[in-house]
Amino acid sequence: MSDLSGSSVIMPEQEVSEVTDNDLITDVMDGDQDAYAELVHRYEKKLARTIYRMVGSVETAEDLTQDTFLKAYGRLDRFDNSKRFSPWLFQIGVNTAIDWLRRNRKRSHYSLQEMSGGEGTFDVADADPQPKYDLSQEVHFVLHQIPVQYRTVLMLRDLEGFPCSEVAAILQRREPTIRWRLLKAREMFRELWERREKESGEST
Repeated sequence: MSDLSGSSVIMPEQEVSEVTDNDLITDVMDGDQDAYAELVHRYEKKLARTIYRMVGSVETAEDLTQDTFLKAYGRLDRFDNSKRFSPWLFQIGVNTAIDWLRRNRKRSHYSLQEMSGGEGTFDVADADPQPKYDLSQEVHFVLHQIPVQYRTVLMLRDLEGFPCSEVAAILQRREPTIRWRLLKAREMFRELWERREKESGEST
C-alpha cells in the first residue's frame, strides 16, 4: 500500500485482514452497535438497488431498505452464523418488497417517465451519466413488464450476481425451480426488449 507521496506503507497485520460479516454479527451480539453500522454500510446500496428494481420508487425503496435492516437487527439471534449473511439479509429485503407490492398492487405499475430519477440515488456518479442513465431507465421499464416472481430471480442472478444456489436460499425455493424461472425470465426480457426496440424504431 502507498501513501499520497508514493512511498510504501506497511500496514499492521490486523488491519490487512478483513473482518468478515459473521465476525461483525458476533460483535453485534456482544453489544457492539458500530459493528451493525458496518454491516449496513456494506449492503445498503446493493439492497436498496435491488428493492428499487422491484418497486420502482426511490423513496419507497429507501423506506423498505431501512425497514429490512431493522427487521434483520431484530432477528440476528435467529441467524445461523455458519452461513453467509448476505443471502439471509436479502431474503428479508425481498420478502419485505413483495409484501409491499401485494399491498400496493395499483401503485406498482410505473411508466418510464415515472421511473426517471431513480437508480442514480444508489449508483456512483459517472463522468457522462446520460447514456448509462437512459439505458438504465429502459431496463427498468422492461423489467417491470415481467411478473415479479420471474423479475426477482432475474435481478438477483443477472443484475446483482448472486449464484443460483443463493437465489434459491433468498427466495426459499428449490434450485431447479430458480433455474427454470431464470430461463423464462431471460426469454421474457429478450422478447420485451426486442419488441420495445422495434416499436421505438417504427416511431422514429
